Amino acid sequence: MANLTHRFLEKHKKLERNVSLLFVFSLLAVLVGGIVEIAPLFYLENTIEKVKGMRPYSPLELAGRNIYVREGCYVCHSQMIRPFRDEVERYGNYSLAAESMYDRPFQWGSKRTGPDLARVGGRYSNEWHVQHLTDPQSVVPESIMPKYGFLAEQALDVRDPAAHLIANRRVSVPYTDDMIENASADMKVQAEVDGDWDDLLARYPKAVVGDFDGDPKRLTEMDALVAYLQMVGTLVDFSTYEPDLSAR
Repeated sequence: MANLTHRFLEKHKKLERNVSLLFVFSLLAVLVGGIVEIAPLFYLENTIEKVKGMRPYSPLELAGRNIYVREGCYVCHSQMIRPFRDEVERYGNYSLAAESMYDRPFQWGSKRTGPDLARVGGRYSNEWHVQHLTDPQSVVPESIMPKYGFLAEQALDVRDPAAHLIANRRVSVPYTDDMIENASADMKVQAEVDGDWDDLLARYPKAVVGDFDGDPKRLTEMDALVAYLQMVGTLVDFSTYEPDLSAR
């Protein structure tokens, strides 16, 4: 056994001292490892587990998400809870790949100047969000977040909500003809105080409805952003969710 180990070490020294040979063997190791990881993906129909409850964003939520991206919220807030005990206990159930399957682009992020927002939906009231966005320090004194009160003053300007949904459908988001046809109406009715929400909720289950910014007379960018924040992380019912182990 000792002789065998000695011979192996001698051969390994020769490999380490021969730059060309070391490069060839290193390249082979990387290629084999890469093929083992990548090849199975060509034979899988879908690498994302299908999860009950997931749906495309409503027109108002989609507009709010665009504002979230425009204002750079992802720079300080991630939307990905890793499967570690400290993160799950602080933020909630770990994130599923399916929860960002309709994101273009996804908002996982890696920077947490502020807390992760993957489960922020339903955690606070609309009034809390509006106050926090208007004057963050009035809610969290130690916050370094800038003020976004101007969103409540700016009317939501989405010239053609239907075209927005069509563009997303072209990149595989499953918006139906019915959703596209009613895009403008759905955007307005979701933020109404006493709207007829039945059709909207049939198309977009679990959508949060009602006035968001405190001013029912206007549809503002604040309405859209709060509508988006209120649905983030709420579509999957984790009290009944069971991972599909057969798909792994």
